[in-house]
Amino acid sequence: MADFLGMMKQAAELQSKMQAMQEELGHIEVEGISGGGLVTVRMTAKMEVKGVKIDPSLMKADEREILEDLLVTAHNDARRKAEAAMQEKMQSLTGGLGLPPGLGLT
Repeated sequence: MADFLGMMKQAAELQSKMQAMQEELGHIEVEGISGGGLVTVRMTAKMEVKGVKIDPSLMKADEREILEDLLVTAHNDARRKAEAAMQEKMQSLTGGLGLPPGLGLT
């Protein structure tokens, strides 16, 4: 019974830490870049896009498709960086708990 109570306490602590981590992820920002810096997408580690910067040289009607491709690439770059930041936070949170990988706590 003591083991069960200990596990319940650990679960409650983990839940509290997870909530704090989710809030912290909203404050971590990453930047995705494409086209050698011509397009930049800024987002939080919670995958919320905060801003997009486009070099004025890309604002030509005949280069619309290039701009669209660069936006997608920059967004995907930012998303990968946000996911890496989230994984890093998860590892620091669950590192000492001995939880199996892929538990689905994200």
